[in-house]
Amino acid sequence: MLDHWTMFAAYNEWANQTLYEAAATLSEEELHRETGAFFGSLFGTLSHLVVADQIWLRRLSGEGPTHTQLNAKPCADFHSLHQARVETDARLRQFCEALTEEKLACEIEYRPVTSPEPVRQPLGQILAHLFNHQTHHRGQAHMILTVLGKPSLVLDLVYFQRLSKQA
Repeated sequence: MLDHWTMFAAYNEWANQTLYEAAATLSEEELHRETGAFFGSLFGTLSHLVVADQIWLRRLSGEGPTHTQLNAKPCADFHSLHQARVETDARLRQFCEALTEEKLACEIEYRPVTSPEPVRQPLGQILAHLFNHQTHHRGQAHMILTVLGKPSLVLDLVYFQRLSKQA
C-alpha cells in the first residue's frame, strides 16, 4: 500500500499542475465567473481544494495553515493560489513518501469543519478520501474550463501511469 499512496500523491501533483497550466490561460473575469459549480467559479473551486488539503495536512502532521471554512479563499490572486497549490502538493507528497505500514494502520482523531463531534478514522481511509476528493473537484474544475470554451484536459490516472513508465 505504501507505493499506492506515493503514486497517488505524484498523480495528484501532476493533475493539479496540468489543471493550473490550463487555468493560467484564463482572464481574471473567467477565473472568477460564476459557472454553477459547487464553489461557484474556477477560482472558488481551486481555492477549496487547497483549503481542504491544508486542513487534512494540518490534522495529519500538526503543521501548516488552519482554516475554519471549506469555502475560504486564503489567496488574493491566481499566482498566490498556484504557489499555495505547489507547496501543498509537495507537503502531501513528502507526507506519503514518509509513510510506514504502522502509520497507515493508526487511527487519527479530528473534528470536521462542519461538526464539533470528534471522528476517528484509520489513516488509510483518510488518504483514500483526500485523493478521491481531489479527483471529484478537479472534475468540476475541468467542467468549468470546458464551459469557458477551453479544450478538454486529459487527467485520467491511466495517462499519468503511462507517462510515469516512460520517464
